[in-house]
Amino acid sequence: MLRLEWRLFTYWPNKSKEINKLRNMEINKTDTYYSISPSEDEILAKEDGFQIFYNAFLENNTNFKNINLILDFSEIINIDLNKILLFSQLSETHRNNKKSFVIVCKGIEFDKVPDEIVAVPTFKEAEDIIEIEDIERDLGI
Repeated sequence: MLRLEWRLFTYWPNKSKEINKLRNMEINKTDTYYSISPSEDEILAKEDGFQIFYNAFLENNTNFKNINLILDFSEIINIDLNKILLFSQLSETHRNNKKSFVIVCKGIEFDKVPDEIVAVPTFKEAEDIIEIEDIERDLGI
């Protein structure tokens, strides 16, 4: 399977306003999902870096509402469960729009993650979840 990836600014060349707001995120697009992660600067900033990423994501959420999403926090070692829980309403809304919303993270107790959030430890598992959920939607399950 050939997977095409490019940066969002290549995909939306005429939306300079959105590009400016998206500086705190690394966004890769494939044929089935967007993968979004904090930029390296936000990862290195530790405490306030995640908040900068979260605010940028909220500001640009409408750009992502009709596509499957993977939020990749795998570079953030031992991310706090409370930070993951910030995305619960967004995850639920995304799923109500018949799109997948998967968070990749390490170092949390996955059994404590509520049902409205799908969190997995590896990027491959996130891709598998999106594929399975797409098949289920196609079958009307």
